Amino acid sequence: MKHGLQHTATNFYFDRVQNIEAVKILPGEYHVTDKDMLIVTVLGSCVAACIRDPLYGISGMNHFMLPEGPGNDGIASASARYGSFAMELLINQLLKLGARRGALEAKVFGGGNVLRALSACNVADRNAAFVLQYLKTENIPVVAQDLGGTLPRKVYQFAKTGRVRVKRLAETRNDTIFERERSYRSQIIAEPAGEVELFG
Repeated sequence: MKHGLQHTATNFYFDRVQNIEAVKILPGEYHVTDKDMLIVTVLGSCVAACIRDPLYGISGMNHFMLPEGPGNDGIASASARYGSFAMELLINQLLKLGARRGALEAKVFGGGNVLRALSACNVADRNAAFVLQYLKTENIPVVAQDLGGTLPRKVYQFAKTGRVRVKRLAETRNDTIFERERSYRSQIIAEPAGEVELFG
């Protein structure tokens, strides 16, 4: 689905393992759909919110880097890299596609303290606290979460069913993930590290 907005994910592919159409979400992007497809992202200190209307089968995911923009106003904040704008974008697009505001539910992931440089600024902790507080304020229940820790995560959202699968990734890839979050451009190939968790 195309929204004509610069923050919409554009990296579509076919996932041969799951045998399903998929889209990869990079930092500062989101995707909303009513189709049977997979939405995928890789998170270090960033956070992703997976929000859906369970009855209508409309789902979406975002991926943001910081809770608020500089000064929390103006053009600097009007970017999906910032949580406040990313959450607003995601919810608005879900509603535009037909989701019901009162039926929305969320699953949230990420906020890992993967590098000392970011840990010193509490970026990951701030992201995690922000997304939970935002959803509480908006009266959107959080039905599953996997936040914090020290390992990056790869998140798979099955849009039609709302099921989410999370893989923790090897620490040796942390520098690569941090570079992606910082530059918005590097591709990552991460090795699994530990069990897969399912959030049905």
